[in-house]
Amino acid sequence: MHKFPTRCVHAGTMKDELKKGINSPIYTSTSFEFIDQEDTVYPRYLNTPNEKAVAEKIASLEAADNALVFSSGMAAISTVLFTFLGKDDHAVFQKGLYGGTSHFLDREFQRFGIACSIASSQKVEDLEACIQKNTKVIYIESPSNPLLSITDIQAVAEMATKRGIITVIDNTFASPVNQQPAVLGIDLVVHSATKYMGGHSDILAGAVAGKKSLMEEIYQTGLNFGGSLNAMTLSLLERSLKTIHVRVERINDNAMELAHFLDLHPKIRQVNYPGLPSHPDHEIAARQMTGFGGMLSFEVDGQDGISFQKNLQLIKPSMSLGGLETICSSPAHTSHRHLGPEGRQAEGIAEELIRLSVGIEDVEDLKADLEQALALA
Repeated sequence: MHKFPTRCVHAGTMKDELKKGINSPIYTSTSFEFIDQEDTVYPRYLNTPNEKAVAEKIASLEAADNALVFSSGMAAISTVLFTFLGKDDHAVFQKGLYGGTSHFLDREFQRFGIACSIASSQKVEDLEACIQKNTKVIYIESPSNPLLSITDIQAVAEMATKRGIITVIDNTFASPVNQQPAVLGIDLVVHSATKYMGGHSDILAGAVAGKKSLMEEIYQTGLNFGGSLNAMTLSLLERSLKTIHVRVERINDNAMELAHFLDLHPKIRQVNYPGLPSHPDHEIAARQMTGFGGMLSFEVDGQDGISFQKNLQLIKPSMSLGGLETICSSPAHTSHRHLGPEGRQAEGIAEELIRLSVGIEDVEDLKADLEQALALA
């Protein structure tokens, strides 16, 4: 098998038999001939040529059997969960989930008669303590959003496998460049491909990769839910995946340097970044990640997060993450606003918390912008 950077460029690429172009052709048709054809091709069936090309690349990067691409990260997550959970089933979720996932659980599970437990922490023993006789799925997220807590992925996979429980991880923050949960024993890996996979802040997509038998079941649910993606967006996603290793490696370096810079700054109260030796889960992160990612969060001492962000000049307060540009946001006002004050307090998300998605700019320019904003604090 080729090495990771080579697979980023070449895995899944379709041959252009007509004009011999080096990029995969874009098939914009929503209607395909069916007589004397091996497959009935239709966009909602998640089997168009561009879908297959991107799915094959993602499966290769995640070291998984198969993959599917969806119209958003939540489309991928909801399709996976509704594939394996139904009335009277139970699932275990770790503490510190993406706000959209938490909102989905609160809004949809009760309506469908699905029970769930939120573990008191990311530790394997706390997840295991939540297991019931009807538990079908254990769902984790590492690093977590927005506090960058780390879950021992291999320990969770081993514990769940012994009990015959399906494991799912949201690998969005790490990306396959920094972490490959399937290698550590996780059954299914989901992504908001809008983020590092897309990487240019210009597409919306989701993905799931995993074991063949489970992916076949997800495929059937996906047909009914209809969360497919159009050929033009799939082509943009394939373009982006070709450079994901270059982008994320640069982002890793920048984030590490900014984390050290903020950690030593007298006006910063707290920095959350798994690459820092002071991070409580640093040893686990170092064991299961090849890089620590481009996400970090922090609190400014003596100033609320909104005022601080208004003083930034280069770094833009903006939603989402994983792009080429460095942006920041207030989780209490964006990704986790649905939890309410009590819910955020339970998760440890302060109103002052700022989440930073580090880009590929010159790190000295980023430091200078943070410094001038902190000087006004």
